[in-house]
Amino acid sequence: MPLKKNEIAVFKKRLEEMHKEVTRTLSLSKKEVTSPDEAKGYSQHAADEGTDDFVRNINLEVTNKEFSILRQIDRALEKIEDGTYGMCDLSNEEIPIKRLEAVPYATMTVRAQEKFEKGILS
Repeated sequence: MPLKKNEIAVFKKRLEEMHKEVTRTLSLSKKEVTSPDEAKGYSQHAADEGTDDFVRNINLEVTNKEFSILRQIDRALEKIEDGTYGMCDLSNEEIPIKRLEAVPYATMTVRAQEKFEKGILS
């Protein structure tokens, strides 16, 4: 059964809030990753530099994951605007409301998502 207008409105509000939060997180992560290391130089121990590089790599991974989620949120908001929210991008089946409640930016059913991730699209 297709989503009702009031259900879509709730999901839209939730997605917009998530968008703001992820954008804020990305902004903070970007500052952390791109800020110069003032303490770098001959006085800093090599192990400390390794730790700093490790932390920077972790921040980059988090940033990449957040950016991916932001793209998915944007796609879900597009689907709301074009009237296809709640429908799978691959199979055109309805996405169960329980899945949307758990992952409001889901654009595929679990089965289609698994096939997509495995590269088995049919």
